[in-house]
Amino acid sequence: MKEFRARHFSLTHMLVAFISQHLFQNYTYTIRHGLAAGMRRKGGLGFLPMDRPETPEIAFLRKLSFEGKVIYDIGSFEGILTLFFSRTGSKVVAYEPNPRNYARCLDNIRLNRLSNVEVLNRGVSDRAGNIELIYDPLMPGAGSGEKDIAQQIGSSVKTSQKVQIPIVSLDDDIRLNGLPEPDFIKIDIEGMEFPALKGMERTLRGRHPELFIEMHGATAVEKMEITRAVIDLLESHSYRAYDIESGRYLTRSNLGNRLPGHLYATHHLGPGS
Repeated sequence: MKEFRARHFSLTHMLVAFISQHLFQNYTYTIRHGLAAGMRRKGGLGFLPMDRPETPEIAFLRKLSFEGKVIYDIGSFEGILTLFFSRTGSKVVAYEPNPRNYARCLDNIRLNRLSNVEVLNRGVSDRAGNIELIYDPLMPGAGSGEKDIAQQIGSSVKTSQKVQIPIVSLDDDIRLNGLPEPDFIKIDIEGMEFPALKGMERTLRGRHPELFIEMHGATAVEKMEITRAVIDLLESHSYRAYDIESGRYLTRSNLGNRLPGHLYATHHLGPGS
């Protein structure tokens, strides 16, 4: 099996992660670039100037309107997108199951004195329970409870860490805990996209939130299987899936062997229909 880091990350990405983790883990500063520019952050290298063009998904998010919306950030990591959403959203509900990332996300929320953000230390799936999350300490944002990705991390990263995390279905969490109904849901949970969507089908039917989904898989074959399952589920709820990187709508009939990085899905019959 190929080494996990080499398969999923560039050398530049790994170098940046190493410097960030070992030299600036507790450095607090004002972010200089990206969607959360001007806000405060602990850790990372956002204090450095950046002259590279924005990635397609960041440029796409920048064009969307979040004014007055209830936004769910599922897989918030250290909360950088959570900070961005909080600028104009009326309420942000962030889910981050990794205790290490959850603590740092809270740090960043407190640094910015945000009152419209709630951070929940649990994962989102299709049921309630507990699962094992495995992550690479160098890439703590890429931890996964999906069996194939978790196995890949555990078998190829000698320093991999394991932690038991609680999981919930979004539908049940909203109902049982009185959470606000979402208008927009961002999902970045390393291969668990499909079960998360299964666990929010009542919300998809009744609320029709916009969806922004980062697609993952341990291998190209697994990513294709996950993508097909996700698009099937979205179409069953009258959603259209737009591939941000290619700039086209994807369906079961035209997907072929495409492996989208990010999908933006909207209910094509319109809100409230």
